[in-house]
Amino acid sequence: MHAYSSFELRRILRDRRYLAVAVVWPVASCLLFSSVFGAAKDRAEGLGPHTEIMVAMATFGAIGSALMATGPRLAAERREGWLRQLAVTPLRPPTVLAARVVTASVSTLPAVSLTFLAAAVVKGVGLAAWEWPTMAAVLLVGSLPFCLLGLLVGTVAEGDAATGLTMALYVSMGVLGGLWVPPPVLPAGMRAVALGLPSYRLAEVGWDLAAGTPPPVLAVAVIGAWLAGAALLAAVLGRRMMTLTL
Repeated sequence: MHAYSSFELRRILRDRRYLAVAVVWPVASCLLFSSVFGAAKDRAEGLGPHTEIMVAMATFGAIGSALMATGPRLAAERREGWLRQLAVTPLRPPTVLAARVVTASVSTLPAVSLTFLAAAVVKGVGLAAWEWPTMAAVLLVGSLPFCLLGLLVGTVAEGDAATGLTMALYVSMGVLGGLWVPPPVLPAGMRAVALGLPSYRLAEVGWDLAAGTPPPVLAVAVIGAWLAGAALLAAVLGRRMMTLTL
């Protein structure tokens, strides 16, 4: 599994679409939003605007990386017959799916790290030394529900439709999840939606970590519920798809 995961990770990192959408976009958005809204007062999270925006955009980048590394790639490989080629290897369907999840989660690190670097160098964001790697690890683990959602997209959608559905899910998680517009300024209905999404809850954990406070139990519970639900669906649909393909 290690060799296959390493191979898949190299393929992901060479994908220009992944680099543009999952890495460049959140970094550019972090710098843009910090320039536009950087003069605002501290937010309800108790953080300066630059720090809050950095965490939100790092979360956005982690989500995009997880989705782009799974959905469109899996759909394209189904179409091109790559999965059938795996039938002649010792790899079994559960191993293939597990490797996809692992590599997709690891692929979040470039987007997260570069967003942190840009915010620190350009906007002067400062955190304790231990907070940087801890927050990166939190976002990596917190990306798992989105990795599994991406697998679902790649399983049910074909070709270009998977890319469109992935992008719609990516943007929706950012907008409705309070990463582009903070929930306190959203209408009540949209605010209720944001509180139930893993994108907002993952950013909330990051905000609390940056503020030096423990993550809310409810945030962890919401992320865990999405993870469990997505894992169950991915296991059922993925096993069926891989069995039919392989």
